[in-house]
Amino acid sequence: MSPMKICYGPHVTNEDLAAWANGNDKSTERAAVAVSHMGLEESTSSIVSKLPPAPPPGFGLIVSLILLPIILILLGTLSTSLLPAESILRGIMTVLGAPLVALLIDTLLCAWLLGSRRGWSRTQVSDVIGSALPGVAMVILIAGAGGVFGKVLVDTGIGAVVSDMLRTTGLPVLALGFLLTMLLRAVQGSTTVALVTTAGIISPLIATLSLTPNHMALLCLAMGGGGLAMSHINDAGYWIFTKLAGLNVADGLRTWTVLTTLLGTLGFCITLLIWPFV
Repeated sequence: MSPMKICYGPHVTNEDLAAWANGNDKSTERAAVAVSHMGLEESTSSIVSKLPPAPPPGFGLIVSLILLPIILILLGTLSTSLLPAESILRGIMTVLGAPLVALLIDTLLCAWLLGSRRGWSRTQVSDVIGSALPGVAMVILIAGAGGVFGKVLVDTGIGAVVSDMLRTTGLPVLALGFLLTMLLRAVQGSTTVALVTTAGIISPLIATLSLTPNHMALLCLAMGGGGLAMSHINDAGYWIFTKLAGLNVADGLRTWTVLTTLLGTLGFCITLLIWPFV
């Protein structure tokens, strides 16, 4: 019987086998080099460990970098309403105040002030910025898909059809607003999309009712409670909470999802109690 042949892979040489047989510690180093050549992604901690030592940035610098895009967006919004249309300053502030432009400017400033100016190379700055992408890519994808879903629901004219169906259920408009918003929130994740879509769906029904301004305010609050409930894996806020708290998906569902659902339901119950007295 011929002896069994074992394939160790193309990255293992005869020197590696001899080193392992002799108990040479250099085999561990060679294995680490082999793994690095296999294209495995570096963890964030390994990237941080390779950065040159530098004093921590000042508190004022960090606060300024956080507030900069907010101020730019605010100035851009104010310029459109306070400055004349032919103003050059309005055009400049409108461009700088666009959310994408404001965030891009802030990212570039962070790369220079927190990276290059503190001794980081271009490769290190690129690695640090790139390490942030995997954590937010799925959140951006889900949020974008939710917006598309809401746009489809509105543009297909489903509002009138669903309004006629809801009228036959016999449920009060307050409960319809809450349940429909909560359902859309659970399906596509975005509170804004759920509220806008629900408003478009039940608006034909509201037009047939004689609701006072106070009742309309309570209806908006009930819809807000539905938009708060059922926050789970397709919601960007869910991922922000779980990432900051260090929770996995199951723990996030047991804590954050349950908490938001209880808060939304409690808000709806309060509006339901106030409804007969306004």
